[in-house]
Amino acid sequence: MTVTYMKIQYASVLISLLLLAACQPKQPLQEEFNEKTISLQNLNASCPYFTQDHEGNPVLCWVQAQDTSGNYRFYYARSLDGGKTFQKAQAIPTSEGVYPHDENLSKLLFKPNGEMMAMFAVQNPNPENSYAGLVKYTQSFDGGKTWTAARQLAQDAQNSIDERYFDMALLPTGEIAAIWLDSRKNTPKEGSSLYFSSTSGRDGFTYEKVIDQQLCQCCRTDLFLDGDGNLHAAYRAILNDSIRDMMHLVSKDNGRSFAPRERISPDNWAINGCPHTGPTLAWTKDGLHAAWYTMGGGSGVFYSSKKGNTPFAPREPVSQLPSAKHPQLSSYGQNKLALVWDEQVPNSKQFNARIGLQLRHEAGKAIRQTYLTPDSTHSTHPVLLGLGQSKLLIAYTRKNGKGSEVRYQVVETAAKK
Repeated sequence: MTVTYMKIQYASVLISLLLLAACQPKQPLQEEFNEKTISLQNLNASCPYFTQDHEGNPVLCWVQAQDTSGNYRFYYARSLDGGKTFQKAQAIPTSEGVYPHDENLSKLLFKPNGEMMAMFAVQNPNPENSYAGLVKYTQSFDGGKTWTAARQLAQDAQNSIDERYFDMALLPTGEIAAIWLDSRKNTPKEGSSLYFSSTSGRDGFTYEKVIDQQLCQCCRTDLFLDGDGNLHAAYRAILNDSIRDMMHLVSKDNGRSFAPRERISPDNWAINGCPHTGPTLAWTKDGLHAAWYTMGGGSGVFYSSKKGNTPFAPREPVSQLPSAKHPQLSSYGQNKLALVWDEQVPNSKQFNARIGLQLRHEAGKAIRQTYLTPDSTHSTHPVLLGLGQSKLLIAYTRKNGKGSEVRYQVVETAAKK
């Protein structure tokens, strides 16, 4: 390593630290932890995910063990009072065998007519890849009373032997779009292909197409519809066969075509492995916002934004700690932004982890920050949902002895007078 290069790296880190110090909020959001457990007692649970039903009620989903043998199902519970309480948890019977993975979350969506679709991953070990999986989906046309037999997401089921790290979004048409990482590719180079599909009424997913190639194989993807009806996809690509940085695609016609991809940030993270922490997108009237984890040019969670067709702005660090990972962004209220992540508790002999929360205004400037879980616990993989003008519903996985559970809390973001 040359002296000049060392000076450049030092200057880059110093600038990042100065930017971080400048944007650190001074006022905590709350003074106590108001955690509640939603998963069943004495059985492992993880992988929380938030959605809303067709009437706007928050719905919390998770993966729950049925017994001690490792048999899991996909569960969901609805709240009719803004997240204060949830109705009795409902299991989706056709999700039997779902594989719990906090970076490959099971998901549930409600169409405007009340029809439901659940999507989840199962294991598919084979001679080519003992860690391979498949993505399946099941539908309910009667409010969750009955569910269709689970179907494989890929149309070419015979040749698609590894499908993982999917996401789905509700289109303005009322149909559902999905993206996922797939083992099918036309190149010997390392990486997965990014596939896209959308539903045709009750027939489910009836076609598929490749929208990018050579993606990092083990990071979650994000499929996001903004307030103008544009469909965005974010993911970690493999550039020049060694760099694993975040990329962005946008479609203005519900996925029929996508504009050329763009790089969210030139982190230049060269790594021969998968970080298991993907990107996240949100939107306000000021533009598109993104957050992600990298170890290129500094380690931790970073944030950027863009307006219209302009490039993404230079990145900003989010947390003071390089161990910050698994960010999730959401807009709420009148174009406010919230960002959650997990990070290792400093100097913890038990390697505990905590959940961070940062608020930003519509243009992306950090306003306030706090931690939502005690330093004496191990909480990871947070997700969030905006509730009205000033509340957030946040859930995460908490290790509990030798097992795990899903916890949540309602956070009031309005500043105390």
